[in-house]
Amino acid sequence: MIRSLSRLLLPAALLCTAGAHADTLKVLTAGAFKQVVVAFVPAFEARTGHKVEVQNDTAGALARRVADGEAFDVLVLTPAALQPLATQGRVARDSVTPLARVAIGVAVKAGATHPRIDTVDQFKDALLAARKVAYIDPASGGSSGIYLDGLFQRMGIADAMHAKAVLVPGGLVAERLVTGEADLAVHQISEILPVKGAELVGALPEAVQNYTTYAGAVAGDSAHGAAAREFLAALTGPQAAETLAVKGMTPAR
Repeated sequence: MIRSLSRLLLPAALLCTAGAHADTLKVLTAGAFKQVVVAFVPAFEARTGHKVEVQNDTAGALARRVADGEAFDVLVLTPAALQPLATQGRVARDSVTPLARVAIGVAVKAGATHPRIDTVDQFKDALLAARKVAYIDPASGGSSGIYLDGLFQRMGIADAMHAKAVLVPGGLVAERLVTGEADLAVHQISEILPVKGAELVGALPEAVQNYTTYAGAVAGDSAHGAAAREFLAALTGPQAAETLAVKGMTPAR
């Protein structure tokens, strides 16, 4: 009887022991890379038993949050934003890992006519012809919004664009197409593809394209350092290139 009871209790004891070693990782990521992070979570959780909580924000806002002391385990930002955090010890310098890059694209509401944007002049004409154009508010720290604000000035259409701009503080800009607030959206391609009811027209002409590169790092004071490094490694593993392509990104060069 005692032997039988022991056989019944052993599996439960093993489960409790495994659960005791499971960590909950907090991953902070720039919005453009969120879809990639989320895609890797289920397999990682199933394989390791760890749990992953994902939060996203603009690159600028995340950098400020981390610099101000917010706790996390893994951070995905631009290399330029990670550099001062590494100097401050907020991220482990030896953990900084290039992950992917993404281009800026143009989107319209599903079913709407796709404007021509093959050349810079065509892109400019499409912007000027639009009633309202949605893009990330540069003041929020979003990398695409900051770039576009400067691009519109260089193209000589800053005043016209400011008059018709739908500035989005963060999140999926293309949702403004679905709600009817804008009829053109300009945002990183990885943040256009997930929006149901929006269609990607294409990437900006190469002459005015701006690629944003993302890198990951582990917190310098993470309580789950080994698990955090394991998750970061998964983002560059054998399946990474395929997942990045589906999400509109390419591996970092």
